[in-house]
Amino acid sequence: MSNSFPCFTRLEHLRQYVYEMLCQQEHLEPGVFPMTERVLVRSGDPCGIYFCLHGPRSVKCTAIWETETNSILFYGASGERFLRTHLTAAPALQNAA
Repeated sequence: MSNSFPCFTRLEHLRQYVYEMLCQQEHLEPGVFPMTERVLVRSGDPCGIYFCLHGPRSVKCTAIWETETNSILFYGASGERFLRTHLTAAPALQNAA
């Protein structure tokens, strides 16, 4: 359930990775379905990003990039976590907000 340790220096690359992993899990064609995101805030400071892939028939798959442990938690359409990816490097969230 754990993945390798990718390195992302740009937020666009992290977004693309999340999008591709969610599409792969649910067997969705990349580029067809939209993904939204929201910056998560704790005590006034950004602490992560919530990603949601909106698939067909109201199917939603999500991922949360949590900056404290620098990992991404992936959840399938059923709500069960299917993957945890630890990052060796990630973009600064303050620049992304």
